[in-house]
Amino acid sequence: MKGLELSEKYYNAFGKEMIEKNFPSLKGRVAAGLVGQGSECLGFDDNISKDHDYGPSFCLWLTREDYQVYGKALAEEYRKLPKDFEGVKGRLESLHGGGRVGVLCIPDFYYGLLGTEGVPKDNREWMKIPETALCTATNGEVFEDPLGEFSAIREGLLSYYPEDVRIKKIAARAAFMAQSGQYNYARAMKRKELVAAKLALAEFMSNTISMVYLLNKRYMPFYKWSHRGMRELPLLSEIGDILHLLAAMEEQSGAWEGTKETDYLYTLNGNDKCVVIIEAVCNLVLQELAAQGLTEGEDNFLESHTMGMMDKIKDPYIRSLQVMEG
Repeated sequence: MKGLELSEKYYNAFGKEMIEKNFPSLKGRVAAGLVGQGSECLGFDDNISKDHDYGPSFCLWLTREDYQVYGKALAEEYRKLPKDFEGVKGRLESLHGGGRVGVLCIPDFYYGLLGTEGVPKDNREWMKIPETALCTATNGEVFEDPLGEFSAIREGLLSYYPEDVRIKKIAARAAFMAQSGQYNYARAMKRKELVAAKLALAEFMSNTISMVYLLNKRYMPFYKWSHRGMRELPLLSEIGDILHLLAAMEEQSGAWEGTKETDYLYTLNGNDKCVVIIEAVCNLVLQELAAQGLTEGEDNFLESHTMGMMDKIKDPYIRSLQVMEG
């Protein structure tokens, strides 16, 4: 059984009654669900995931005022709930798995993940928050939220980055994709620096995945699940399959035999299959950038499009940031 399904069943079986019976004054004031860290919150959990931080559990989110009055007592009652449920053993927490479920204070929950107690107030605050943190704060499911305070913040975050922030991050990803994949991978291979070449490919894949999420206006999950999550994106999900090919590609040193160290970047080595894949990925990204009105150029070298995208940013502070920042 998936963790989200187990969590909701467990809450309906025991959580509701616990609140209604022992804390009648909290009825209609507690948000319940499962959101935060862990593959189960993304719906990506499997049998491998069940060795840690998996088991019957849920989150109860209270306003600060209610938490101060009822938090300790409610947490004590939560700990008394049956540990095993639906044939699933009680939750086995890992070393850093504590505090993910149970009774939580709404502003503290968001602050712990984002560094802010609610929706960021301006573009500067939005820029400081990593994509993966925003994904963690908005994943999972809210089973019920009668007051709506938890969900109001959640919906504000799910409205996504302000457009100036999104464009800034897209420009940064384009710059990193160009630098790592279209430029430094080839230079490292010419120098026979295989470790540097592998690192360049890793940087390229990481920034490409982030780019695809940004173009979809979806927050990217923690790196372990970022590629898996691409399957569910409406735009450019095929890039996930292409990156799988790139990751599985055999080492390409033989393609660089006989090439000169002075060969310039734009003399692409089509004998290197990684180069061919990188250019194909960049072409797909370029087409989507054009479709979203973020560039009018046709040069496949993504760095050529970064300054044009920066010029589209209206906020003078965001526009003044170094192109790779963000």
